[in-house]
Amino acid sequence: MNSDISRVLERLESQSQLEKARKVDVPPEDRMLAITKETGELLNMILRLKNAKNVLEIGMSTGYSTIWCAEAILEEQGQIITIEQNPSKITRAEKNFEDAKVANNITIKQGTARDILSKLNQEYNEFFDFVLIDADKENVIEYFDSVLPMVSAGGVIITDNMLYPEKYKEHMAKYAKHIKKYQNVRTITSPIGNGEEITIKL
Repeated sequence: MNSDISRVLERLESQSQLEKARKVDVPPEDRMLAITKETGELLNMILRLKNAKNVLEIGMSTGYSTIWCAEAILEEQGQIITIEQNPSKITRAEKNFEDAKVANNITIKQGTARDILSKLNQEYNEFFDFVLIDADKENVIEYFDSVLPMVSAGGVIITDNMLYPEKYKEHMAKYAKHIKKYQNVRTITSPIGNGEEITIKL
């Protein structure tokens, strides 16, 4: 990993740890709510194993997970489309991408995930090699249903927060049950990080 990327990731990891430990006072709407480092490493590894080139991220926040993904696809000249609604988080993410020198590989779509996914569905069919779902948990089933037609055969969908925090457990249990109804996917729940659902489209 090059020094620009590792430096930014380390800075964001420190900020995330401070926020989770409540050692800094950050308004709820500006909190990073980032994946764990272990999850970042998992995403990076899967992307490399797949030689992925086309990535969709639902829920960018300040770009920590996006940078983990971008690092894995740089050699393949891959591209990430990432969705975020919060303008201040987009501004912070854009600086992080510039500092990490991965901005050319990332396209940010500002708006609600529901609206953006509806538009992307009109443009892309069986296109994305890899999808990360890490947005509001109340609508996670809807996001999965929207994104599945856009995923190529053999593509991977990772969903964060399957096990933690506890307040999401009911939503995520319904989600896990829902996606098992699909005949064209295989899925498992991994205890890595906050719990990751790893789903492959057959």
